[in-house]
Amino acid sequence: MGELCGWVEPNWPAPPGVRALTTLRGGGYSEQPFDGLNLGDHVGDDPAAVARNRALLSQSLQLPSEPVWLTQVHGRDVAEASSVPEGWVADALFSCTPGQVCAILTADCLPLLLCSRTGDRVAAVHAGWRGLAAGVIEATLDRLALPGDELMVWLGPAIGPACFEVGAEVRDTFLQRAPEAEMAFKRNRPGHWLADIYQLARLCLRRRGVAAVWGGECCTVTDKARFYSYRRDGRTGRMATLIWIEPRKNS
Repeated sequence: MGELCGWVEPNWPAPPGVRALTTLRGGGYSEQPFDGLNLGDHVGDDPAAVARNRALLSQSLQLPSEPVWLTQVHGRDVAEASSVPEGWVADALFSCTPGQVCAILTADCLPLLLCSRTGDRVAAVHAGWRGLAAGVIEATLDRLALPGDELMVWLGPAIGPACFEVGAEVRDTFLQRAPEAEMAFKRNRPGHWLADIYQLARLCLRRRGVAAVWGGECCTVTDKARFYSYRRDGRTGRMATLIWIEPRKNS
């Protein structure tokens, strides 16, 4: 209790000034079924415990500012972190301002991080299948306004392809957008498919010329010790995925 028990850092060669991570569920002040470092204030947890968890996060990581926490709705709206109040309805944040922390909450949906190769622009995207189908990645790329070869991407912990069963209507939604999405689905029981959310994200990025993509190895469902999973547990907490540009130190 009261400790930040580690985190996952991207395995990407980002510029030195870009910091990023996904929290783990261990430590913190929340009690069952949110036990650990639940950072979501919309899941039925004790608000005081969530506030303590968020304070613990900021203090332990010595964040340069309080993260911007969105109200996520599985849509495609993208907000600029420096110009929205806490609780703004959107599913992605971007920033060009050093010291401004962008945050996304997940518990199976894909947290996707982007940064420019020069380290002057960053973004965090909440990319569940509905957001992917709605075009949240493309909308974020539009706001960053950079060619694909000037961007780097990390795919954070999400539901793995062996656990993400969907109905035929979900598969049809993606195939209508892009026939090549067929490679991201594997037939399972009748009328159902296993979907690879990591592959679906990579296909979106590839269509926009973004080839520098890392991550995509975790499964939030099977790794119960480290991650919250809505599909596994139903009533549960949320991890946070953060990205920011470090402020320059005064010389």
